Parts: sequence; C-alpha cells; structure tokens
Amino acid sequence: MVRVLVTGIGGPAGSSLARQLRAQGHWVGGVDMDPAAAAFGDHFAQVPGAGDPGYLGILKTLAAEWGCELLIPTVSDELVAVAASADILGIPVLVGPADAVHTANDKYLTMQALAAAGVPVPGYGLPDGFASAQEAHASLGHELVAKPRVSRGGRGVHVLEAARAGEEDAVAFWDSLDESWILQTFAPGVEYAPVVFAAEPGEPAFIAVLEKTELKEGRVGNAVSVRPVDAPDVADLAGAVVAALGLSGPVDMDVRRLEDGTPVVLEVNARFGANSASAPGLLEAVLTSIGPAVDSPLV
Repeated sequence: MVRVLVTGIGGPAGSSLARQLRAQGHWVGGVDMDPAAAAFGDHFAQVPGAGDPGYLGILKTLAAEWGCELLIPTVSDELVAVAASADILGIPVLVGPADAVHTANDKYLTMQALAAAGVPVPGYGLPDGFASAQEAHASLGHELVAKPRVSRGGRGVHVLEAARAGEEDAVAFWDSLDESWILQTFAPGVEYAPVVFAAEPGEPAFIAVLEKTELKEGRVGNAVSVRPVDAPDVADLAGAVVAALGLSGPVDMDVRRLEDGTPVVLEVNARFGANSASAPGLLEAVLTSIGPAVDSPLV
C-alpha cells in the first residue's frame, strides 16, 4: 500500500484517479476547494485555489502530517507551480520537468514546440496576427477554433465559421480576443484522448488510445464517453508528443483527424486526465515505476 496525496480530488481527473487507487488498496488523502470532494478520499482537507501564495506550503504540510509517500497533482492551474517546486515539497511528486510542463500548459507554446519538432498540428496563430476574422479564415480555414491559451479542459472553446464572420455577435467576439487566445484550424474528423506515461523525460513507457465517442458540446468540448481503440498512427503521434516536449509522468492529450485523415495534436495536459480509468494500464505503469521511490511495497 502507498499513501498518496491527490490534488483536485473532486474534479473529473482527481476523483477517477482516487477511485482507482483505493480500489487497489492504496490510501488516498485528497485536497480540493470544494468540501463535497471529501467523499472521494480516505482523508480530506479543503484548500484554497492554486493561485493562493500559501498553497504549496499547505500541500507540503499535509503530506507530512498524513504520512504521504507520493503527491499526484491533477489540476491544470497548479501544474506549473508544483513542477517548479517539486524538489521542496518533501515527497516524490508525479509531475514532469518544470520547463516541459510550462510549455504544455500554454497551448500556443505547445503548438510552436511541436511544429518545430515536426509533430503534426493544425494550422494555428494568435488573433493579433490577423487584421480581421476574414483574414484569419483565409489563412487557417473556413472553420476555426478559438480557445484560451491557458485553461482547463474544454472551457472557453468556440468554433468560428467564415460564413458568419461579418455578423454582429461574431464581430464582437473577434474584437474581444487578445494574445491570451489561440486560433486553430478546426479538424473535423474523429477525436481521440491518448494517454501516455513516461518514466523518464521524453521516453514513453505506456501509450493507450481512447476514442471520444461523445463530446459535451457536440462538436467540441470534453468527452462524455470514450472507448479504447487500435489506432497505431495516433499512438505513434502521442509518443512523438511526449518525446518532443520532454515530458514525464502521466500525460493526457487531445488529437483529431483533419479532412484527409491525418491526426493532429490539439493540446497537451501534463497530468492524469478524466478518462484514465478507461486505460487501466496507465496507473499500473505509474505504480510500477514509482515503486522504488517510496518506502511501502506496492500491491
């Protein structure tokens, strides 16, 4: 048994991970802003948001008080800070190198890094790089996706259509965009949620491809349901992403096919995702890898 501290235990990723860990006999201490999340762990503490200046200190204190042997962050908002402070939190932290996590956390930096490494991505750009929505459509395609460069999951995703670019609401939305947003060519094909584990930076040890069979917003958004599929080209792409970014630990990403069938990477999350239970080999690979780093034997 391992005593694990899971952050964001009330969220889709954290609650799924906690259930899997407890089902295998591990002790789970959870933290979350929502007190209702107490139901998901063996022990619980309500904490402030990741932006609070005392947040990391709280995690360190709780980990020591609860005798935790591993910290697994699952909240996008905290990943950059946790990765940068992993060496001072007092226990092993399942997170990638700070620079790689920073790149993955910003969708525009992710696109730049992957494109430079030759990893397929959709057409992309910043709104400020185009004089108008019409110019953006002419460059990137008749359907575009606009989304915040830094955000959780499918929050804030908009599909922009060239045919509506001149309408009042579309013009108002375009005028509201700034450099905190990214534009991408809309990929209309099948969407996937590959999950990867890399024991060492850039070296995938486990890859599973999950197909998103239903999306929350219809054409975009988080997955309502997924299923494991055999898609070697998507698996190869997922491995190339982790290698190009130099990530380690669990990695969750969104991939879609272009009209010609080519899979392209939409975004990368350097953490467990909400769908990890559909790829049980992911947690198995993680626990096998971290076994030597903790004092308790793994079950």
